[in-house]
Amino acid sequence: MSRKLLPVSITAALMGGTAMADVPNVAVDIAPVHSLVARVMEGVGAPNLIVQAGASPHEYNLRPSEAAALQNADLVFWIGEDLTPWMEGAVENLANGATVTPLLEADGTVLLDFREGALFEAHDHGDDELAEGDDHDDHGHEDHAEDKAHDDHDHGDEHAEGEDHDDHDHEDHADENDHDDHDHGDEHAEGDDHDDHGDEHAGHDDHHDHAHGDHDPHAWLSPENANTWLNVIAAQLSAADPDNAGAYFANAAAAREEMAALSAEINQALEPVRGGNFIVFHDAYQYFENAFDFPASGAISIGDASDPSPARIAEVQGRIREEGINCVLSEPQFNPGIVATVLDGTEANTGVIDPLGSDLEPGAKLYPQMIRNIAKTLAECL
Repeated sequence: MSRKLLPVSITAALMGGTAMADVPNVAVDIAPVHSLVARVMEGVGAPNLIVQAGASPHEYNLRPSEAAALQNADLVFWIGEDLTPWMEGAVENLANGATVTPLLEADGTVLLDFREGALFEAHDHGDDELAEGDDHDDHGHEDHAEDKAHDDHDHGDEHAEGEDHDDHDHEDHADENDHDDHDHGDEHAEGDDHDDHGDEHAGHDDHHDHAHGDHDPHAWLSPENANTWLNVIAAQLSAADPDNAGAYFANAAAAREEMAALSAEINQALEPVRGGNFIVFHDAYQYFENAFDFPASGAISIGDASDPSPARIAEVQGRIREEGINCVLSEPQFNPGIVATVLDGTEANTGVIDPLGSDLEPGAKLYPQMIRNIAKTLAECL
């Protein structure tokens, strides 16, 4: 819902040139999306971040200030329930008067299928893995749209299925595997429950790690998707606050130019190590891989909410030794001991990458710096 707003010049005068007092209240789930919204709102207002730095977006307990931000929100932007399933109830209960935008459902968003198994074939995330939305032809993926007939936006749910979704008729699978994801908070559901199954059930474990989800929700790691969302964000803000529509759309246009320059910068940084082989901790980076044509060789853990089984670790270790993997990347949110185990007996380098920008100051500059940091760490590790 929007309010009657004073013209920009009058409000600025009343506020002594400081930020606007009566712009829409905006709440955003994770820091990278918050950064995009902050960039569009720059010079007009500032959004509220719900999931704080360093916390897992999959499981989160709202602080009173964050609950209040949702309760007072006129607009809510979030990836969707596939990344933050707990937030759906929070939005319904606390922000029932707000305009809510799940970005995974936005027209033009390019979605990728989850990959199965610990090891990826070269360019496994290419032509046959893109699940195109309604208007994706302008993104240069016409061939993918023909290859994949997912009809993403024609489903009843309309959501790209995420790693932690036991609410879509998969409760039985969660019980079978003793994951009990919601009892672990920011820690991961232990993979040790499957130890006694050995190699025989390695693939089975991988399949349940993302609860049969079709699509990977880490879509913000594609600058192409970020560009699409900048327009969506500007349009929603302008509808709620028409007096500042010109500023929102001008900021979005400037941000898209910055995104083009960022992509060129990242391609240049990765060029010297292009063709290098690396393994990530969990399969969250294929949007980045596709954007910069830099495919990973595999992932230690297929999902965000479970530790890998011994069989999976052994499989990854075999790939490192046999194929000369140069680099194994960990993440600050996960147990570093697992990466140390994978690296044992190999000569691969290691580094830490973060898909959420947890160590960065929230705000308009976080998104481009997060992408730069991923590329920088990858280049150094290779």
